[in-house]
Amino acid sequence: MWSEIVAILAGLVLLTGVMSVVPGLGRYLEGIGQFLTGFKAIIGAIALIMGIVGILSSVSILNVMLIVAGLVLLIEMLPMIPGVGNALEKFALWLSSGQVIIGVITLIVAIISLLS
Repeated sequence: MWSEIVAILAGLVLLTGVMSVVPGLGRYLEGIGQFLTGFKAIIGAIALIMGIVGILSSVSILNVMLIVAGLVLLIEMLPMIPGVGNALEKFALWLSSGQVIIGVITLIVAIISLLS
């Protein structure tokens, strides 16, 4: 259950700026996303760690999306990792071009996983 909650938070942060187009709930979701943006690095680190730990026990789309969302959210911090930081940053920069798509997929996968 915690993985799904972290994935929902990560998805909301990734979608900040485009949530206002959702009819009815858009402005509320946008406000939540803007608030969570202050915790972007924390949410990204938790998502990345939970995704890596989760993928060690079972490969699932939720764990993969947690890793991808975590990398995109931590894009500014990745160069600080010794050895692999620069390579991870390049990969995350490449992924960030599809930030909205990653956010939507992460959010959908998390909600479906939470409901099932």
